[in-house]
Amino acid sequence: MKPKTFSLRLLTSSLAALFFTSSPIVFASGEINIYSARKEALITPALDAYSKKYRVNVNLVTGDADILLNRLKAEGDASPADIFITVDAGRLFRAKEAGVLQSIETDTLNDVIPTNLKDPDGYWYGLSQRARIIFYNPKKVSESELSTYEDLADPKWKGRLCTRSSSNIYNQSLVASMIAANGQAKTLEWIKGFVNNLSRPPFGGDTDLLNAVSVGVCDVTLANTYYYGRLGQSDDPKEREIYNKVALFWPNQGEKERGAHINVSGIGITASATNLRNARRLIDFLTNEESQTWYAQANTEYPVVEGIAPPKSLQPFGEFKADSLPLSVLGENNRLAVELMNKGGWK
Repeated sequence: MKPKTFSLRLLTSSLAALFFTSSPIVFASGEINIYSARKEALITPALDAYSKKYRVNVNLVTGDADILLNRLKAEGDASPADIFITVDAGRLFRAKEAGVLQSIETDTLNDVIPTNLKDPDGYWYGLSQRARIIFYNPKKVSESELSTYEDLADPKWKGRLCTRSSSNIYNQSLVASMIAANGQAKTLEWIKGFVNNLSRPPFGGDTDLLNAVSVGVCDVTLANTYYYGRLGQSDDPKEREIYNKVALFWPNQGEKERGAHINVSGIGITASATNLRNARRLIDFLTNEESQTWYAQANTEYPVVEGIAPPKSLQPFGEFKADSLPLSVLGENNRLAVELMNKGGWK
């Protein structure tokens, strides 16, 4: 996927007008350059609002997450980017390890971002949360049959599961979290059992998997909550039909269990940033209440700032217990997770 470049216009979105019109204008100057793995529609209105408030020109480059990271590495100190926005703590960790981010700290970020949702050294911060949980066909599976991620390796699920490939960062991060919770040996055994229960070899993306569950290709899958939420908000009758035929289940919710696996979309300031003041101010801006409310709604995800309600599209999902594991661990365990997935036969 070739990165797409364009300059933002002021307040091009009605959503931005809805959420950000109360912001006072502060006269400033300069610009800020952003590389974003999030599609423009999912970030532009918030950037428009920031641009209007601070009178800063915002230049946005969007593209595939891995391509943008490789671009940052290739450009090195000559990169024009001030900000890098991407998805999954595993990718944020890779950016930190590649040396393309710099550590920053502000009073706002210290106050509002939970410790487990940011890099301990200040190289990246979460902007929104998603959970990777169990989805099932209620005509074929009783909710009482479901319990934990670990239970999906039980032989009772033989031929009833489907998943996307082991090359997918979301699955890698889930396995990385299981290594932290259960250790290497037990995680490898879980992978072997999980793979043995697949109805067919890994395929597709999360939306494909949800569709597969809805039409009976498999009974149970793992997917990120925002994919399901988007189906529920879609104007496409076929996507709404998938949503209506599939149910979600929050795993590992027992008193002594760790909770559902969560991850983030996140942001960091590049090592090459020349517009540092504007970059720091943008991150603070994206964590205020108005920005968090809009960003969560636009992305069908959960806010990272505590006390802000999830968007209406996710409220039917109910409350849940989330794993409090520091998300930096997902990056630290990524290589081992991939090794275990290979050993366990997860293609």
